[in-house]
Amino acid sequence: MLVLGSPGTLWVRVPGSRFWRDTVERQEAIEFLLDHYQNPRNHGAFEPVDVTMPGGNPGCGDVVTIYLKVDDAGDKIEHVTFEGTGCTISQAAASILTEMVDRKPLAEVDEMDFNDMIDTLGREVVNTRPRCATLALGTLKAAITKYRTDKVRADLDAEH
Repeated sequence: MLVLGSPGTLWVRVPGSRFWRDTVERQEAIEFLLDHYQNPRNHGAFEPVDVTMPGGNPGCGDVVTIYLKVDDAGDKIEHVTFEGTGCTISQAAASILTEMVDRKPLAEVDEMDFNDMIDTLGREVVNTRPRCATLALGTLKAAITKYRTDKVRADLDAEH
């Protein structure tokens, strides 16, 4: 798994390890973002979903819609995809984020910080566009909140 890190370096998880190592320069980090923009992963709607959550930056016009399916136990992402339009950073960040969180516990997403996302993308590369870099994460967090709210409401309705 590849992840961009600060300062503009790409990190690769060492197979069979929890450790990461620095492998590339800033230009390669930019190329990694461009690859995710031009060849997005987990792109497009799917059915059935538990939540469809639109998100956007009114100031710049970036739009990301997150499609979320949670496992039957209600505590892990079963599948997540996105659709959107906007700048390279916002769309690449959505692609990278969906790879990072697929099959992860919702609690791990809860713990993700916007600064961590910026560092993952390469702070030096995206520092001037923090709203673009964090749009997908904010939208995913909103989708998880909606999933939990809808689940509580359904449980209460089932009781009555």
